[in-house]
Amino acid sequence: MDYMNKRKKAVLSFVALLIALFHLIPFYILLTTSLKERGDFSSKWTFPTEIAFGNFKEAWESANLGGAFFNTSIITFISAVLLIFVGSLAAYPLARRQTKVNKFIFMLFISIMVIPPLTALVPLYQLVVDIGMMNTRQIAIFNNVAAYLPLTIFLYVGFIRSTIPLELEEAARLDGASTMGIFFKIVFPLLKPVTSSILIISCVYIWNDYQFAIFFLQAEEVKTIPVVLSSFFGENANRMNLVAAAAIMAVLPMVILFLILQKHFVKGLSSGAMKG
Repeated sequence: MDYMNKRKKAVLSFVALLIALFHLIPFYILLTTSLKERGDFSSKWTFPTEIAFGNFKEAWESANLGGAFFNTSIITFISAVLLIFVGSLAAYPLARRQTKVNKFIFMLFISIMVIPPLTALVPLYQLVVDIGMMNTRQIAIFNNVAAYLPLTIFLYVGFIRSTIPLELEEAARLDGASTMGIFFKIVFPLLKPVTSSILIISCVYIWNDYQFAIFFLQAEEVKTIPVVLSSFFGENANRMNLVAAAAIMAVLPMVILFLILQKHFVKGLSSGAMKG
């Protein structure tokens, strides 16, 4: 039996390695392309003999990635903070007080999750124009929070129900702790795994958002990375080394975020969906 288990684990590990290598192929091609000099038409599979690190500096300056990074970072950071703060506070009573009203609200959030965001683009665009918030970072933040709050609440509710023992809160209540005190001192610190999952999911989507940013952030001073890269790619279609360098710099922050939080990602995602 032990031999069969070891053999099964070896096969699964080998399959996982093959899948990982397959997904790394595009990144390898992107890296080799970004390090090539202009006019180097060697195979995309071969690593360049002369490495041109200057491509990254040229791409950064040509595409004005500095301003785009600033805008995207501000929008992503504030949106993520609001999602975690509002989502966790909203999820706590929905998880612990399962009244008819709370059950209805929770089902309403789940229903909203299945609606494609683009279906609201036309009325949302008209609303943004009417309230005078076009080309502002605030509208991007509000839109992101509204778009990903249902998923955030869904994951938090499932995690609280399935993972955090109710006895901890009851003991704290007997000691005289308030509801808000119980949440911030006991419950919220235990939400680290699912919070990590929410951070990865929401930040990746917000960082890469193009479909809404292209409509609401058209002014040069508020453009985000996806919008800037779209224009840069079109203008430099014959200089793939610069395009690849810009693309690597654009994805690097989210790769680093995932590497930092990956330890909690699977646990938080699976627990959050278990009893949602």
